Amino acid sequence: MFQIKWLWHNLKGYRKVYIAALILSLACNVLYLTTPYFSSQIVDRYITGENAAENLANDRHGFIMLLIGMIVFTLIRTVCQYGCNMTYEISSQGMIVKIRNHLFKRVQTQDMDFYDKNRTGDLMTRLTGDLDMVRHAVSWVFKGIVESFSLFTASMVYFFIINWKMALLLFAVTPFIFAVTVVFKRVSGPVYVTQREKLAKMNTDAQENISGNRVVKAFAREEYEKEKFLKSSEDFSEANKKASLLWLKFSPYMESFANVLSVIMLLGGGIFLIIGSLTMGQYIAISGLIWAIAQPVRNLGIYVNDLQRFMASAMKIIEIYYAKPKIVDRSDAVQHSERLKGEIEFKNVSFAYNSKKVLDDISFKVNAGETVAIMGETGSGKTTLINLIPRFYDCSSGEVLVDGTNVHLYKLKQLRSNIGMAAQDVLLYSDTIDGNIAYGDSDMSEEDVKKYAELAAADSFITKMPDGYETLIGERGVGLSGGQKQRISLARALAIKPSVLILDDTTSAVDMETEAHIQKSLENLDFSCTKIIIAQRISSAKNADKIIILENGKIKEMGTHDELLAQKGYYYEVYMLQNEGFEKGAV
Repeated sequence: MFQIKWLWHNLKGYRKVYIAALILSLACNVLYLTTPYFSSQIVDRYITGENAAENLANDRHGFIMLLIGMIVFTLIRTVCQYGCNMTYEISSQGMIVKIRNHLFKRVQTQDMDFYDKNRTGDLMTRLTGDLDMVRHAVSWVFKGIVESFSLFTASMVYFFIINWKMALLLFAVTPFIFAVTVVFKRVSGPVYVTQREKLAKMNTDAQENISGNRVVKAFAREEYEKEKFLKSSEDFSEANKKASLLWLKFSPYMESFANVLSVIMLLGGGIFLIIGSLTMGQYIAISGLIWAIAQPVRNLGIYVNDLQRFMASAMKIIEIYYAKPKIVDRSDAVQHSERLKGEIEFKNVSFAYNSKKVLDDISFKVNAGETVAIMGETGSGKTTLINLIPRFYDCSSGEVLVDGTNVHLYKLKQLRSNIGMAAQDVLLYSDTIDGNIAYGDSDMSEEDVKKYAELAAADSFITKMPDGYETLIGERGVGLSGGQKQRISLARALAIKPSVLILDDTTSAVDMETEAHIQKSLENLDFSCTKIIIAQRISSAKNADKIIILENGKIKEMGTHDELLAQKGYYYEVYMLQNEGFEKGAV
């Protein structure tokens, strides 16, 4: 099975420990045979045997040694069991840390397309619940299976040594047990896959609701969200019930076969004892070990149950474990030692997402240090266009060049480290304001943090906060206004001194005075920087060296502020709406 091979691969570094655990499991179960053996010897030699009284009177040393042997082997078995449990835990925990770190690295290196297709709640389920199920399988399920089979096998061998006829009677039940187990395995597989999907759906609903709690409250949709989560919770509950009921449907058969073993022991053992084919000591030994074949029968269904759950979880983890991003460093990509200048050119660039064309034959050039504003209606392709520069997506055709070199020929880390981005939908971390601004350079001095906050017009409100730059902000910047979050995001982008600064409608939530301050700061940066600004306001775009108007993924207009006004197209209409109402007479 592929899942087992995958586990063995990830046990590298802990394989010896895990093998030691398996050996200890086998040793523990073999040692279970010692107590019935010593018991049978004591009964036959010192209690019920023909010379029992004489042996007890004349051979007390042998009697005491048998008792001591029973106690010593019991203690050894206890120590082995403790060592066994510890080695299973050490190997399973070490393996899970290794897998979890690998999964996180995989998630970190995935393309934007990966996040477009995978829900956050589902990914969190794979990194938590599914991984815990894998750990449970390694540290408990496999342990139980090995112990059950070894105990069953050792006991049956011991029974054959004592009385082969009795052993055959007991062994005759096992084919029926395995038949029930095989049927249960086939039926339960799809049930646990469904159960796992319902859990992921419930976690996704919970995660989205918690993340978007402000939207929920703003629209007074608490009751709707409660009903939505209740539905997911009930679906998961139903899937759990179905899985549990499925096991309950099969468990009576397993329990019945386990009880049949005890009945065979009583009837068959009694008959063999009466006819003299079995001594009392042997009968007691078999009776004392009947649990060793009955208990594995009872547990087998439970282990198969857990094994199916493990299979469902492992397959979901493996999907991410071996997932490879499409956007990676090419073999011929070159590491450039110098800082990029920031010259950008699009040559006949087209881009399609899920067969839907988003950009169509886009061509323009931006010289290093220039400012370009991109405007257009919602859905015109503005954000998609800027996402092609740092290679969040790759164009379907054409070329995107930076400093005259195709972006495919840059190392991703170098390309992206030279690009600062500030989006309209700001993500701030649960850290201090200082930590958020210095995110791109953890060693940044406090003076530099303050400097870039001033450039982004953020210093004025930060200094008024309870702990200034050391103020802890909540998840995603809860407690800050939209404009405040945008300014911290801009300061964070400026702090890495990028060659290319991309602002995706970053000043949409700030007032005109603050926007003017930010624009002035951007014009007077102490480092060379090409600026690409997605804007909705004319005030954000009018001073740009070039303004590009997109419509349905194509360039409709391109030029300076004055040139576009003269064309009296889309830009002119937006200008009139924002500055002079619907009067189109004067510019």
